[in-house]
Amino acid sequence: MTQVDPKIRAAINGAQGEAAKAGTRKCLMSRREFLLTSGIATSVVMVGVPGLPQAQTPAVVSTYPRKLIAKLSELKVDEPFDFEYPDEGEYAESILIKLGQEAGGGLGPNKDVVAFNYTCTHQGGPLQGTYQAADKALGPCPLHLTTFDLTRHGIFIAGQAYQSLPQVLLELDGDDIYAVGMFGLIYGRFDNLQG
Repeated sequence: MTQVDPKIRAAINGAQGEAAKAGTRKCLMSRREFLLTSGIATSVVMVGVPGLPQAQTPAVVSTYPRKLIAKLSELKVDEPFDFEYPDEGEYAESILIKLGQEAGGGLGPNKDVVAFNYTCTHQGGPLQGTYQAADKALGPCPLHLTTFDLTRHGIFIAGQAYQSLPQVLLELDGDDIYAVGMFGLIYGRFDNLQG
C-alpha cells in the first residue's frame, strides 16, 4: 500500500493541528485507502489464504422423499384432497387441488393441479377447510385473515403474511401424482425435512 503524501494528510487533519484542538481524532487513513484495504481483506477471506488447510465439512444435500399422493383421473375440480408431506410430523398437512384453470407450478394436461402446505406463513394458523373455489384461494387464516392465491404459487393476497405458502412440487407418472419436494420453508421448521 502506498503512503499518503504528508502534505495531503496535513490538509485532511488540519495543517496546524486544528483537528486535535477541536477534540476530533486524526484521520489515519483516507477513504481510498480504507476501501482498498477492506477490498483486499475481503478478497483474502473469501478466496482463502494459500497454504492453509481447507474446510473438511462436506456439503449437505437434502433429498425429499417421493410420495404417491393421488390419481389424476380421480381428481375433481375444486374438491380438495388432503395429505401429509414431506413427512407426518408437525405442520406437514397439505392440500392437493385441481383448480380448473392454469396455475403456477401446475400439473396435468391443463396445468391446473397444485399442492400447498396448509399452514399460514405468518404465525402458523391452520388453513384446513378455507379453500375458496370462486377465487382459487386458501384462507382467510383464522388468526389474522391472510389469504393466499393458489393460481400464482401461493402468493399472499391480503393479510399479515409476508411469504407465499410453501408449494409442494409435484410429478406426474402416467396417472399417478407424486410429491417430490417443497418450494419454500414450512412454518415452524428450520428445515423442511427435520419436522
